[in-house]
Amino acid sequence: MFRIGITGGIGSGKSTVCRLFAEHGIPRYDCDREAKRLMVEDEALREAIRSRFGEACYNDAGALNRPYLARQVFGSPAKLAALDALVHPAVIADFERWAEAQRAPYVLVESAILFEAGLDRRVDRTVAVLAPAALRLERAVRRDGADPEAIRRRMAAQADDDTLRDRADFSIVNIREEELAPAVAELDRRFRQFALRHAD
Repeated sequence: MFRIGITGGIGSGKSTVCRLFAEHGIPRYDCDREAKRLMVEDEALREAIRSRFGEACYNDAGALNRPYLARQVFGSPAKLAALDALVHPAVIADFERWAEAQRAPYVLVESAILFEAGLDRRVDRTVAVLAPAALRLERAVRRDGADPEAIRRRMAAQADDDTLRDRADFSIVNIREEELAPAVAELDRRFRQFALRHAD
């Protein structure tokens, strides 16, 4: 299965781009959503998290105690890296299983940390979704109802657009959605061609 990685910072519009690809019949694996699911459903991952961060990571009903886990890793790059080292392999393995079960011309995997998590090595092409920082901040605040300063901190912790543009095979600038649809349609056309050649 031919695989496309979609990445971009907070508020860049990754999900909007993926929705436009979906209109062309292309399925998406959302790493953030699936990681949250796996942290609850994957027994081996649950045990690894409990072992590393304590029994309090899960309540008596088996639900993930997100505030507790967030407190464990907040402000500690080493602890966050330890959590990522548990979660990322589980997500990658789940994505591999999911991708092989799809019957579309190609599939998308969406991740804000595509390169950092090593997912770029699991895909055939990468696309960076880019947008001016002020617009990304405005979108994220409007979407999440979050404090602007908290969003700025998240943005500062992520790769900037220049870095993403340099590392990705393709980039899309997402300023106006009416300009986004034709850009996605052109990429869809190219990816279908790549996928056909890949299948030969």
